[in-house]
Amino acid sequence: MPNIVDEFNEYRSKMNEKLLEDNNKIIKRIFNLDTNAFTEGALPKKTKELLGLGNSLVLRCDDCVRYHLEACHKLNITKEEVVEALSVSLLIGGTIVIPHLRRAYEYWEALENNA
Repeated sequence: MPNIVDEFNEYRSKMNEKLLEDNNKIIKRIFNLDTNAFTEGALPKKTKELLGLGNSLVLRCDDCVRYHLEACHKLNITKEEVVEALSVSLLIGGTIVIPHLRRAYEYWEALENNA
């Protein structure tokens, strides 16, 4: 059975390299801005990742949800905290985000099984 965590990370790394190879100033600046937005600041990194996760769910971006789930997992954020954040996003996003919520649960389970 394929490992969805490894597959996602391999694809993401490969494609990010391709994107950055072209040395496009706008793409590089967006990547840099994204990296810097999630560093420690007035809000702790944990809070920022949960915000990123919730916003990604509402925007229905499965790649973004996976990215933030993995960041949350690496920060030792508990499943309970993740589920609570996702539940608030479900409330805001409505039932249209339920398929993305299912995939989020699937990915979190894969992260836990890889640990």
